Amino acid sequence: MRLPDDVLAEFLLPTRELREDLPFFTKVLGMRLETIFPADDPSVASFSGHGVRVRLERGADVAPGHLRLLTDAPDSIAEGQRELTAPNGTKIKILPRSPRVDQPETQHEFAVRRLADEAPWVIGRAGMHYRDLIPSRLGGSIIASHIRIPDGGPVPDMVHYHTVGFQLIYCYRGWVDVLYEDQGDVIRLHAGDCVTQPPGIRHRVVEASHSIEVIEIGVPAEHVTTIDHEMILPNGKGDPAREWEGQTFVHHVKEGAEWQPFRIPGFVARDTGITKGTKGVAGIQVARFDGGTPPPAKHDADIHFSFVMEGSMTLNAEGQEPRKLEAGDAFVIPPGMVAQYSDCSPDLELLEAGLRGDFSTTLLD
Repeated sequence: MRLPDDVLAEFLLPTRELREDLPFFTKVLGMRLETIFPADDPSVASFSGHGVRVRLERGADVAPGHLRLLTDAPDSIAEGQRELTAPNGTKIKILPRSPRVDQPETQHEFAVRRLADEAPWVIGRAGMHYRDLIPSRLGGSIIASHIRIPDGGPVPDMVHYHTVGFQLIYCYRGWVDVLYEDQGDVIRLHAGDCVTQPPGIRHRVVEASHSIEVIEIGVPAEHVTTIDHEMILPNGKGDPAREWEGQTFVHHVKEGAEWQPFRIPGFVARDTGITKGTKGVAGIQVARFDGGTPPPAKHDADIHFSFVMEGSMTLNAEGQEPRKLEAGDAFVIPPGMVAQYSDCSPDLELLEAGLRGDFSTTLLD
């Protein structure tokens, strides 16, 4: 139900002595006095500013509360102070208005996540089901999720954007329709296709096939999602070369992609172009087994994540028991650890993510 346009909301705060709070809320916080009464001994006053309205009332039986003022120019308020306490006890914090990306230091570990272990599916945003592929999230540096929409059809999504360092959507099963800022009409991702979602790009999921499954990778693990209530998508083609914080939108299509030798012999791969599109922030490749015996190898990527899309293999990692892996399983190999892929089935196919994307591999024959 939509409220009438003349409805005004205000937060009630207590005051012991209004004359002590008046200069704080008007001069220190820069709010505007709207009403005050009674004239002979004022005990109630309303102030507006910074997108809120507050009412101070002497003797009000409420807690003094906490007021968060969000601004990208913090020095313009309260002479640059970041934390204050009003005479009435209200705590004020001056915080950044625009969410920021704080990348935690990666806590390296060897990790394997099996689909057969029946990790719980959690219902998340817009009714989507999420399965965490890296439970430790490497200290908060990355999140990798296996996402499904069991029923398919229209998705109740809103135009939104993420404050991230990097984000990938890889269509694993089925198809999904998505809209992206400045990218024209609906983009349909089929199984094997993927897109990057550069920091701040507005987008919306429109519709999905039944039993759609995607792999989503985000850096860092915890990032802010902001709803944009003003933008309507689609909004036209815009500038194809546009960058969002140095990254371009990348849409990789499986059909017709060129397969080339992979970094590990015994595999071929299709490069998604994401290393170029992110200027090296991340690299995404799809590798498939091409025969032979892949040699042991090690890498120097800060984060190296793989998801088994098809087939099976045995992962032999230094100091670890061999792990038999099948479709739906995922693993992380830390930098410097020697690992070897063996017992590869003919249909083995891997989704590999490296951060940075320009990492190097050392083969150990």
